[in-house]
Amino acid sequence: MSVFKTRLTQLQKEHTLLIERKNQSIWPGNGIYDRYTHPVLTAAHAPIFWEYDLNPDTNPFLMKRFGINAAFNAGAIKHDGKYLVVARVEGSDRKSFFAVAESPNGVDNFKFWDHPIVMPETGEPDGNVYDMRLTRHEDGFIYGLFCTERKDPNARPGDESSAIAQCGIARTTDLKTWVRLADLITPSPQQRNVVLHPEFVNGKYAFYTRPQDRFIEAGSGGGIGFGYAETIDNAVIEKEFIVDQKQYHTVYEAKNGQGPAPVKTEMGWLHLAHGVRNTAAGLRYVLYMFMTDLNDLTKVIYKPAGYFIAPEGEERIGDVSNVTFSNGWILDEDGTVFIYYASSDTRLHVATTSLTQLLDYVVNTPADGFRSAASVDTLTGLINKNLTRAGHTVAI
Repeated sequence: MSVFKTRLTQLQKEHTLLIERKNQSIWPGNGIYDRYTHPVLTAAHAPIFWEYDLNPDTNPFLMKRFGINAAFNAGAIKHDGKYLVVARVEGSDRKSFFAVAESPNGVDNFKFWDHPIVMPETGEPDGNVYDMRLTRHEDGFIYGLFCTERKDPNARPGDESSAIAQCGIARTTDLKTWVRLADLITPSPQQRNVVLHPEFVNGKYAFYTRPQDRFIEAGSGGGIGFGYAETIDNAVIEKEFIVDQKQYHTVYEAKNGQGPAPVKTEMGWLHLAHGVRNTAAGLRYVLYMFMTDLNDLTKVIYKPAGYFIAPEGEERIGDVSNVTFSNGWILDEDGTVFIYYASSDTRLHVATTSLTQLLDYVVNTPADGFRSAASVDTLTGLINKNLTRAGHTVAI
């Protein structure tokens, strides 16, 4: 058998085993959510016909012609009964693009659609696109908001890394054909992690933003912002209000940003966000949660202290280590919540929970007191509660 046929047979076998591999939840977990044994999407999930020229005449050694480096940071939606993620797929050339993968159950058997998304460009071509948030809006469209990155025209000669990030907007009804709209305009020099609110607010489109002064550092950008636009076709936000600000000596002290679009509940709007702090080993990204008022979307009414999900085990290692990031979740009809989070800019995972559990977590977990003494007070209160029940000492 030729080298080509031998390699192709083995590649097909391994790819099928990967796609069809069952994913088991890890017990007992923390009672808030369940992690799973395997990532749901990796570079290895890319179809063989993406990476290889399958013509033995032009590729007799079956070499990779288009390498896939990573699959991560995915928006998510349930559509036509399927669990869909719109992943950021990064090639070996460092360029990212969007591709849809679907699963019958949301936790395994994710399979990429045959073709990546063909995202139209504006008059100013994108250098790179990534991290799409999906919102099914009450206007009838599914919107994808993503970061569009272009080289900074004011960069000094020889500087090939300075860039400007803005919010690209596209809409669709089937996740196959997309219409590109004008980029969002805001008062901030740069924007990342922009999310469209799923409902009109006083007849306007509402956005969660992340104002920042420079490409990497938030600078004077104060946290997760919020603003209104009269139209989505040429969206302009005149003023940004800070919903959730950065805070000294917290998991969101360096910068923070909205994850997916918030979920509406009877108690308030449920938010998942990422927070960043600086360490001796570099930036550390974790996820945290909070809730805003049903009517005043800028008012935080509950916010547990600390992180909700942080990288564990092999999740800590990757192209950009010590990172968890989420821009997609799905609330199912039965109340199950699928949280899709990426680890270290390399792979995509899922955690499952229920809306009931998330509400319990957000409402009843103590808030941050912002001082060591306050943390000790909170812990002491829990200890005393557990050790004393109706006047009796609890056996340990």
